[in-house]
Amino acid sequence: MKILVLGSGAREHAIILALLDEEAGHEIVAAPGNAGIAGSPTDSARGSVTTIALDPTDPAVVTDYAREHGIELVIVGPEAPLVAGVADALRAAGLPVFGPNREAAALEGSKTFAKRIMDAANVPTGRAVRAAELDEVARTLDEFGAPYVVKADGLAAGKGVLVTEDRDAALAHAAHYLQQGPVLVEEFLDGPEVSLFLLSDGEHVLPLSPAQDYKRLLDADQGPNTGGMGAYSPLPWLAGATNGRGDVFGSEETFVDEVIESIALPTVRQLAAEGTPFAGLLYAGLILTSRGIRVIEFNARFGDPETQVVLPRLATPLSGLLLAAATGGLGGLPKPEFRPEAAVTVVLASEGYPERPETGRAIEGIDQAAEVPGVHLAHAATAVAADDEAPGLVATGGRVLNVVAVGEDFAEARRRAYDAIGRIRLDGGQYRTDIAARVAD
Repeated sequence: MKILVLGSGAREHAIILALLDEEAGHEIVAAPGNAGIAGSPTDSARGSVTTIALDPTDPAVVTDYAREHGIELVIVGPEAPLVAGVADALRAAGLPVFGPNREAAALEGSKTFAKRIMDAANVPTGRAVRAAELDEVARTLDEFGAPYVVKADGLAAGKGVLVTEDRDAALAHAAHYLQQGPVLVEEFLDGPEVSLFLLSDGEHVLPLSPAQDYKRLLDADQGPNTGGMGAYSPLPWLAGATNGRGDVFGSEETFVDEVIESIALPTVRQLAAEGTPFAGLLYAGLILTSRGIRVIEFNARFGDPETQVVLPRLATPLSGLLLAAATGGLGGLPKPEFRPEAAVTVVLASEGYPERPETGRAIEGIDQAAEVPGVHLAHAATAVAADDEAPGLVATGGRVLNVVAVGEDFAEARRRAYDAIGRIRLDGGQYRTDIAARVAD
């Protein structure tokens, strides 16, 4: 199949590696891709990968390219092309696209829209107030109490959320994002968090395996919020979690089934009823409170870095699932199957991330890291150095790459991941040392 993947991050690299691992001979084009994607190992069985300098947020450019080159499936990786209406243009041209139209993508693009949809669908979530003035923010902070939760209403690359005990810090965060538009002040929800990906064709829903990510920059969940510093999958502790009614889930599958029935299907049906069917990846950011499962947020695309640990465990071919979601065919498919192995990813970030990351610094030891058994790398912000006399890779952003490790259990996966990342050299590079530690004991 000829597949166009839009995006340039580790999420897109993970998607492409999963497509190559099917050994179906796909012809994959990444726009714009990155240095790691461009260097993906290919052959006649695995397929081929080409990167092109194409603006993934331009609906007309993407649609013209897909039509002219006989693309059979377009996979939209990041949120920006969705909010820009790229999927709308592709669908209007009769091209299969995995990703919701602009109106449905507002589920991520507008926190206010998402709260309204959840309210209409009776989906369990926390209380929230949309505030356009700082004094309104202050009143709501005092009403809800600490810890304080303030969210930018629009897209903020995963960094628009602040959870803090410091009222002044909450007000400062709100003041910053109020320059761009209203913010949401939410009640704090306490409990373990879960990320669950759900494939939707606008009517039916199929789940992938749950994962847990680490948002804070530093060990022990200290430091500022980031786009994600690591993740692991599956979540063995879900079997012993309670549903808020005094019952123990008993298995990961039982938890997933409850999320489908109480959250995913009601949301998809509400969107369809409003004339904005959601065909793509519904990312549910969940929290297990003492009162049951609650939605923290929805995203309209694969999460990063959770994708990097969910897809390596997927046994069902990814291309078939995404094509079925794009063409309304999920209803006749069984739930995707997953391998029993544990997967862990650790993010290597640049010095200064997330506020002011240093870029242009050389990355060394990539080949040595990839030699660790069960390890592969998903590049997020890398490029080939411009210096012809010293070829190599340089960091071009905050989160540089993901070290992904698979093992028979979490102890083995963690050992492999940290062995590999210890072989990589990036001046000032930083990473957490406690990813998946809670499940490896």
